[in-house]
Amino acid sequence: MRYKSTRGSNDFKSAAQAIIQGMAHDKGLFVPESIPSLPFLLDELKGKTYQEIAFAVIQSFFADFSEEEIRHCVNGAYDDKFETSEIVPLVEAGDAYFLELYHGKTAAFKDMALSILPYLMTIAMKKEKEDKKIVILTATSGDTGKAALEGFADVPNTEIIVFYPKEGVSQVQERQMITQEGKNTHVFAIYGNFDDAQTGVKKIFNDRDFADELAKQGCKLSSANSINIGRLVPQVAYYIYAYGKLLDKGEIWPGDKINIVVPTGNFGNILAAYYAQQMGIPVGKLICASNENKVLTDFINTGFYDIKRKFYVTNSPSMDILISSNLERLLYHLNGNNGEEISELMDSLDKNKEYKVSDKIKNGLYGFWAGFANMEETNSTIGKMYTENGYLIDTHTAVAYKVYEEYKKSTGDETVTVIASTASPYKFADSVAASIDLSVADDGFENVRLLYKETGVKIPSGLKDLETKEIRHKGVIHKEDMKAAVRNALK
Repeated sequence: MRYKSTRGSNDFKSAAQAIIQGMAHDKGLFVPESIPSLPFLLDELKGKTYQEIAFAVIQSFFADFSEEEIRHCVNGAYDDKFETSEIVPLVEAGDAYFLELYHGKTAAFKDMALSILPYLMTIAMKKEKEDKKIVILTATSGDTGKAALEGFADVPNTEIIVFYPKEGVSQVQERQMITQEGKNTHVFAIYGNFDDAQTGVKKIFNDRDFADELAKQGCKLSSANSINIGRLVPQVAYYIYAYGKLLDKGEIWPGDKINIVVPTGNFGNILAAYYAQQMGIPVGKLICASNENKVLTDFINTGFYDIKRKFYVTNSPSMDILISSNLERLLYHLNGNNGEEISELMDSLDKNKEYKVSDKIKNGLYGFWAGFANMEETNSTIGKMYTENGYLIDTHTAVAYKVYEEYKKSTGDETVTVIASTASPYKFADSVAASIDLSVADDGFENVRLLYKETGVKIPSGLKDLETKEIRHKGVIHKEDMKAAVRNALK
């Protein structure tokens, strides 16, 4: 299994090389030459543990890693750092199944991949005899940053630098990042939104002169965002695991289709579901849920991608994104692996802030359905779910469930449905508390306590006493100064 760029260069890489490099030199993203087949028969998924499925999936994609190496990665990642032995519980509530992806150390779905990426990266470095220090450079809309910091903190021969939008994350998310321990961790807030942070990171990756400067210092850039194939592939496993759990529960028979709903901004999590489908999991519809920043909803419904629009700051900040990086990978797969066409589309996005896809790609989008929810709808969905089902969900999961309700109303489709539940409700305690009619305090941490007192839902251990931890990272910079911040962090 080799990896190549979405933008057409013939610079093939092994999995280890692609993981280390993060992005291709032609600005594209690495994709497998072909998506492997499911390593199990469907009925063999019954009774499988999460670790067993993760091992088989990752082995299918990363063939240059030995069985022993992958087992080491899986066993190191998916252990008692997760607060449930299942790793990913599948919980029935209302008329859907919620795949709870937030039981890791940082209480968000990013833990599912960022718990294992440092292991994969470390082994990749050894395999490639990489003698330079790997500098993990990441933009975050809230959750990736903390999960990456937690995963790479004090990992030998690495540095990790995270940029986040100063006013674009929740109080809990920000405090998680700025209190992060680890001598190799660096966190900077920027004046701007997530797209500004992500664009700045991509510019740094594509600056060959800066790469040469870092190389002279013995450093090499890589990424922990889902642009890194080593981050994306582990996410495929939990959708396959969900199918197995539905078999265990007797909700489906092998071969029955399921629908999957994903709240998404950067398109990585729903792309992982698409990969699971392409491997062989029977999926009827992949339902893409957006908040008011509904660029993906509009694109899936029209084939026209246009970022010349108002940017909304919402209470589902991980979806406050207009430039969805991983969509590039989907376009590449749907157009028959034509990198030249993808390069032209991405150039149009850079220059004109828009692009229109071919009929071939537009026809390939048939397997997707897209909708969005505004903040009022998001909040009312949280309240309704708690009042009617006693089930507490965060703002992003609420967007997904509201869009699912609209999908069912529009289509009448009663297919068994899995909703990716991407964060603990305590990460967005202000909005969740208000949505279930609590008297909300000005302080987000007081709202965590109010929410617990009212619901009894366990507070993730990583969020307890967060407000008392020492603030270690105080940098706030302009987006134009991101490269200088990287330079100074590595002195």
